[in-house]
Amino acid sequence: MTQNPKHSIKRTILITGAAGFIGFHLSKRLLEDGFTVVGVDNLNNYYAPSLKKARLAILLRYENFTFHKINIANRQKMQQLFGTCLPKKLYEPNNPVFFDYVIHLAAQPGVRYSITNPYAYIDSNINGFLNILEGCRHIQPKHLIFASSSSVYGLNTKMPFSVQDNVDHPISLYGATKKANELMAHTYAHLYNIPCTGLRFFTVYGPWGRPDMAYFKFAEAIMKGNPIDVYNYGKMKRDFTYVDDVVEGIVRLLDKVPKPNINWSGYKPDPSSSSAPYKIYNIGNNNPVELMYFIEVLEDCLGKKAKKIMLPLQLGDLPSTFADIEDLTNVTGFKPNTPLEVGIKNFVTWFKEYFYRSCRQTQ
Repeated sequence: MTQNPKHSIKRTILITGAAGFIGFHLSKRLLEDGFTVVGVDNLNNYYAPSLKKARLAILLRYENFTFHKINIANRQKMQQLFGTCLPKKLYEPNNPVFFDYVIHLAAQPGVRYSITNPYAYIDSNINGFLNILEGCRHIQPKHLIFASSSSVYGLNTKMPFSVQDNVDHPISLYGATKKANELMAHTYAHLYNIPCTGLRFFTVYGPWGRPDMAYFKFAEAIMKGNPIDVYNYGKMKRDFTYVDDVVEGIVRLLDKVPKPNINWSGYKPDPSSSSAPYKIYNIGNNNPVELMYFIEVLEDCLGKKAKKIMLPLQLGDLPSTFADIEDLTNVTGFKPNTPLEVGIKNFVTWFKEYFYRSCRQTQ
């Protein structure tokens, strides 16, 4: 595969977590749009590495894609990647020392896993993000875009969740690390004038998704005839957001480089912007769906009914999520709009054709 000829100026983008769910879809889109993409991933075993390797195999077909297997928490490896450590004679072949853009998606995900494995979140989400920020301090990219999460809203109950709201009460360590990422990015935007945009993702789903996500677990259990765990007795609402909509939002924000907000006031601070080049956006479907309806759609697409075990709300879970995306729409002109029924159908088609028949049989 070759680069799109309509892009005469090659621009290089570093994408961390390139073999992950969103990172894979975003990398593929940008490669097809003619960008040069440098992907980083550690291919860890939080979930099946075979799925990550399958995504990576698709990306490696593009001649404008380069991959580095690196743990972002490894300071020396990350310094080398950014060209800020080691003499040039020790650089890896074809290792760029400059990126026009940095999109940081690598992280230790999962709310429930953070309760039993807290140190993994500090290593990846805090120390790893610091390595990203330090690299950007040296190379000064045009724009750093990083993944935050709807989990930062924590105990907030005012709906829809707005980026103008205070988010100082997380209820999971995962949410706390994502809030910390926003604070760290603001600090570097203020100190070093690095344009930073944080994206709060809302329950992203779709083909090539993560096996630890509820909808994925549901599909697998239903296909096998096993019961599914339905938390909060089914009284959950989620702003399910199709992965292609997330990718479209990121692509549209790429050249929407944040500038200092001239109206920002320290007397009444806006949490979503700053006197520094810093901005926060929600990326969600802006249409919360009841979990029981989501399961019904999944059942219809799979052609099988689920056996349900009704359970109380788990520690760290939010009972509802609902994204206010006014800022995103005003800046990009885009509003996520993939109907749930379409997104689930696309996921099930992939799940049946690839994962259930092939990937699971090889593990």
